[in-house]
Amino acid sequence: MIYKTQGTCSRSITYEVEDGKVKHVQFEGGCDGNSQGVSALVEGLPVDVVIEKLRGIDCRGRGTSCPDQLARALEEWQSK
Repeated sequence: MIYKTQGTCSRSITYEVEDGKVKHVQFEGGCDGNSQGVSALVEGLPVDVVIEKLRGIDCRGRGTSCPDQLARALEEWQSK
């Protein structure tokens, strides 16, 4: 899946969900170290847990962040 981000330095997030668990998260653009860290931390976690932990994280008063955008991407995936 590819999610086009809004309001962040990253341009998109590529991810997979297998058996309800987040796999292979990759951010295009943004802060490389932070993006790699977020990707490693959510690998293998249930979608609901990732959404709960990341939803609402704000970056510099933007009202969103790369982690928040990942949560929104997963919410969109759930709604399908």
